[in-house]
Amino acid sequence: MKRTTLLTILTLCSLAAVAQPRKITFVAESATDSVMYIALHHRDRYILIDSAVRYGNNYTFAGDALNRGIYALLAQDRSTLHTDFTVDGKQRFSIKCGQGFKAADMKVKGCKANKAMFDYIAKLEWAKQRAQQINEMRKSADPAVKDKANNDFKELSDEMNAYEKRAFDQGDRFYFFSLIKMFADPEVPDTLSDKLSYYLTHYWDKVDFSDRNLVYTPNLYNKLNYYFFGAMYYSSYDTLVKYADTLLDRLVDDTLMLRYTLDHIMPRYYRSTKNIGWDALWCHLVRRYYLEGKCPWATEGDLTYKRRQAAYLEKSLIGAMGEELYMADTNQSIDPSDWISSHRFPERYVILWFWDPDCHHCQEQTATLKTLYDSLLTAPDRRFEVYAVGYESDTEKWLDYVRDHQLPFVNVGGANVNIDYQEAYNVHGAPTMIILNADRRIIMNKVLPTKSILPFLDEYERLHPEQATRQPSRWQRMGAAIKQNNAQKH
Repeated sequence: MKRTTLLTILTLCSLAAVAQPRKITFVAESATDSVMYIALHHRDRYILIDSAVRYGNNYTFAGDALNRGIYALLAQDRSTLHTDFTVDGKQRFSIKCGQGFKAADMKVKGCKANKAMFDYIAKLEWAKQRAQQINEMRKSADPAVKDKANNDFKELSDEMNAYEKRAFDQGDRFYFFSLIKMFADPEVPDTLSDKLSYYLTHYWDKVDFSDRNLVYTPNLYNKLNYYFFGAMYYSSYDTLVKYADTLLDRLVDDTLMLRYTLDHIMPRYYRSTKNIGWDALWCHLVRRYYLEGKCPWATEGDLTYKRRQAAYLEKSLIGAMGEELYMADTNQSIDPSDWISSHRFPERYVILWFWDPDCHHCQEQTATLKTLYDSLLTAPDRRFEVYAVGYESDTEKWLDYVRDHQLPFVNVGGANVNIDYQEAYNVHGAPTMIILNADRRIIMNKVLPTKSILPFLDEYERLHPEQATRQPSRWQRMGAAIKQNNAQKH
């Protein structure tokens, strides 16, 4: 029999350590999970990396080394986040988790990076609670209490500023703090008149996009989310294009980063029914990045689909020429010479109103639109006509609703129409509103609340003063005759 020597034992232990450089243990006495998971962050989801079965109060994740980064500890359902933790340096450590996995209760052994991270998070949570207490004091009617609250708030602010400065100095040592520094908001000078422009211009200055691990952190996802759908939520199309291109052009040589960003933002912009300019930005991104060959991951089928969708959507974008509709009115004539044009009215603007009498929201909006329309009947310059298209296959139901509610618009509907208006104006639901100017170009392709129609036209004419007096003169006489005939039919 061979004798097991001390050297053999040490060698075997050494080989085991090399084979499994990672041994991360979470001690969770209050947890009830029979199994837990560690995962990467990826946008608003997780990519599972490993699992650990409960042994006593311990969950131990052993195996190959992980890349440096921020990871999630997930509950048994694979979606509930217990806590984030960092892998930074040594990968053999343990974390004792208190009730509720609160940062202040975490006890770390063998990993300075995690201890520093949990200390920082706990300090922020304490400061938030302290700020709430101070705000309650500020509500007091006692001037002395208010003065103390203001002094306490200044002391808290000074303390946290100093604490964060010390914490940020650890950015060169610990990955977590490098992310905090990297994704901090830019400091905007108080002297600037256009603070938003400065903020958007310098928003990405500190972000190191060469660090490809960023796509597996919540930081990049949250920063992208706020930039496009927070800071620029109400921005014009020109602003959206300017800053989207500025960022994406930085990423165009990095397929991973470019794809991550495009995949994140484009679904929100596609066929947006609320925000002006968002659908136009989607078309722009398709043409500038996909169709110019900057997206090597895209298949031919994907490119064909995006090309067709962009061409389809571009027909109804702001600035596009609105296609002229000819539709039968409430008399439902099958003779095209009796059909009414959507373009030939003397008013400067035409509101194309696609509505469904079975739609409760359509009913409400149509009623308020009627109130506005009626209030302007005697106005010297109503400026707009309403071309109301009944978006309902049951023609009798539509006709009954128009007559019962005495809708004063130019009411058209039914199957007698010259073109497919759903295709022409991207109508994929009701209500849909399209506003055409005097040249019958689209200037609005979202549903405006009735109270916003006149302010919108005022603002449009402020930005385009030539439109304030512009008339569709070549259609004026014909339009007036059409309106008179339509009124006699009712």
